[in-house]
Amino acid sequence: MSQIKPDARQGAAPADIAVSVRNVSKVYGDVQALKDLSLDFPRGELTSLLGPSGCGKTTLLKIIAGLLPATSGQIEVNGKPVTEPGPDRSFVFQDFALLPWASVIRNVAFGLELRGVAKSEREAIAEKYIREVGLAGFEQKFPHQLSGGMRQRVGLARALSVNAQVLLLDEPFSAVDEQTRRKFQEDLLQLVQNEKKTFIFVTHSIEEAVYVSDQIAILLPRPSRVSEIIRPSSFRNKGVDNIRRDPEYLDIVDSIWASLRAYVE
Repeated sequence: MSQIKPDARQGAAPADIAVSVRNVSKVYGDVQALKDLSLDFPRGELTSLLGPSGCGKTTLLKIIAGLLPATSGQIEVNGKPVTEPGPDRSFVFQDFALLPWASVIRNVAFGLELRGVAKSEREAIAEKYIREVGLAGFEQKFPHQLSGGMRQRVGLARALSVNAQVLLLDEPFSAVDEQTRRKFQEDLLQLVQNEKKTFIFVTHSIEEAVYVSDQIAILLPRPSRVSEIIRPSSFRNKGVDNIRRDPEYLDIVDSIWASLRAYVE
């Protein structure tokens, strides 16, 4: 694995950076959540934000999404400053955030519907991503007829269908059982490979972060800043069945736990 100083440009040329966070701070009243945080997210890769509870992972994700303003600093997506939500970013919420009165296909196509895409076109796109997340045959079902894991797949398909170049995932697998979570992780690796999009993934799970990530940014407790950037190297192309047995995978998991143990209450 390679470990990179958090204040470095991470060795990537600007053209290879999809999202750039520069000296971002966020203050809520008398609480400073983020302080001068800088981080680059390489294009076409999955970066996990990992750290103890309350360290600002979701806050940073929402600032990148344009859902929260930064107190200071700047976020750029594809070289353009972020001032509000935009079609270049799509958010997958922890609690699914589906329309309960809409079918699976309408939920998936809803972002396209808001953009005025014709019904036949948006449904064709929605069907593609419904198949891609493993929900073929459930197009006309409603959220209450689906399991938690299936509802989260609908949310992921909806995020993919609008063709945003940056997907922001806020603990998307936290509400599902362990078996479903492992299958999601395998599917996510395939999506990253197939879609060539930039994924920013918030998780509390060290094992999950190491399993799915091209890059892991470890955030320290507030005021949050990046303490370490890890880029796994030896197991990324060995196939989903071999990652968890790889010595580097096990070493990184142990190393991250050693770094974070002192901050767990």
